[in-house]
Formats: sequence, structure tokens, C-alpha cells
Amino acid sequence: MFRPHPLRWFPALALAIAVPGFAQAPAQTPAPPPSATAPQQPSPRPSAQTPATQTTAAPAPPVQYTPEELGDSLEARQRYQAAIAAYSQIEHRSATVWNKMGIAYQMMYNQKEATRCYQQSLKLDPHNANVYNNLGTVYDSLKNYHEAERMYHRALKLDPQSAMTFKNLGTNLLLQHKYSKGWQAYNQAMAIDPEIFEDRDSPRVENPTSIQQRGAMNYYMARGCVRMGQTDCALQYLRMALDEGFITPKKLAADEDFSTLRNNPAFQQLLAEEKQQQKQQQQHP
Repeated sequence: MFRPHPLRWFPALALAIAVPGFAQAPAQTPAPPPSATAPQQPSPRPSAQTPATQTTAAPAPPVQYTPEELGDSLEARQRYQAAIAAYSQIEHRSATVWNKMGIAYQMMYNQKEATRCYQQSLKLDPHNANVYNNLGTVYDSLKNYHEAERMYHRALKLDPQSAMTFKNLGTNLLLQHKYSKGWQAYNQAMAIDPEIFEDRDSPRVENPTSIQQRGAMNYYMARGCVRMGQTDCALQYLRMALDEGFITPKKLAADEDFSTLRNNPAFQQLLAEEKQQQKQQQQHP
């Protein structure tokens, strides 16, 4: 069952960062096992004149990691400062390394250095949609919504099938109170990946918003759940939208976008509970 974030924080508000593939550390190759068909040689017995000797295999040499591989390992374990130190040892950094450094800085809320790293990455590879997405999340965190929107559109020109970028764009547009366009972007994200709003392992950065903005996003997420036939999901988001004052029970009951829920007992109970809560608040302000 699809469930909203347990902390009642709208999942779309957590802007998703696109992570490049980490470099693979070199693996030691074990010695091949003895063949099952090879004849077994009898063990020689030590004589009185020849003392028994025991041979031991030489220890395998330690694995040597490159600075990028070390940085990848540290970043995967959320040791971002150490990861940056490892990446900084690389004299000629690739666009991918600059992007990884940007992610590490961003996860430490150092937006200035994150921006610098992402821009350096784009100088080396101006056709990387993921870096434009990541730079957009930085601008959103800084509430530079216009520049963030521009970055998401550039990313989508390069990768028009990125559900992550459409989701981030939708959040960005809702934060600008462009509700219709934001809803369209969410629809496009869900058309590409119906599970895009569920919790994922990719890094996310929270985007502080007002109660009104959270209420609007919860309302539009409820609309999306209804269209996908996920009634339980819609009801949970509607409850949050009602609690945050974005919509009243009276307006919700008349909202044609939720007409399919009108005969649903859980929907009727939700409206009744919210009406009762409003009544109590009026009696005891």
C-alpha cells in the first residue's frame, strides 16, 4: 500500500538528487579451487632424517583504491567530508567527479560549494541532464525558483523521460503557486514512473515550505492518487490537506475531482470528522 511520509512531510518536497554510478573497486581474484577430477597425490611421510615442513600461502597484497573509488565508498556511507577530501586528491577531475563532489557538499548544506562543483561539471560536460537536475535542487533550496525551473527544463531537453526531474519541476512550480502547471509536471512524472513519489534510496534534500504550500501539494497529490485508483493514498493526502487548511470539508465534498469518492464510507467519515473538528474549534477558539 502506498503511504505518505510518516512525518507528514510531503514526499515531493524532498528534492531528489541524481547520483552517478560509483566506480567499482578492484576485487582480488581468489586462487582457483583444485579440480575435482585431478588425481590425489599421497601426502609424503616425514622420515626420521627429514623433519616435517609446513608451507603457508603468501598473504594477498592489499587492495589499492584510487582516490575516486575511495571517495565513492565514503560518500555511499554518508561520510561526505572525507569523500570530498578523497576526490580533491584527483588532479584532473572529470565531470562525473565534480558532480559527486557537488552532491557531497549539498548533503552537508554547503550550497555555495555545491553550486561551484555542479557548474564545473557542466563546463566539462554540458549535456549531462542529471547535473542540471542537481543544480536545480540547489537553486530550489535557495528559493531561487525561477533559476531552478530553468535548470529542470534544460535537464528535460536532454532527458525527456526523467521522472525524477519532472517531479522536481512539479514541486518547483507548486512552490511558485503555479498549481496547474505543477500538477501537469507531476502527472508526467507518474506516467513515466508510477512509484516516483515513494521513498527511494537516492539522496534527497528537504525543501522548507509554508503550511499553505504543503496543503496545496497534499491536495494535488490526492488528485493524482484518485486518478491512479489509489483510494487509501488519496484519503491520507486529503486529510493532510484539510488539516493544513488548504481546502474545507464543504469545498471538498463539492469538488468534482473527487466525485468518485463521494459514496466511499471512509471519505464520508473523513468529511464528518473534519466538520466536527471545525465545529469544536469554533466553540473553543
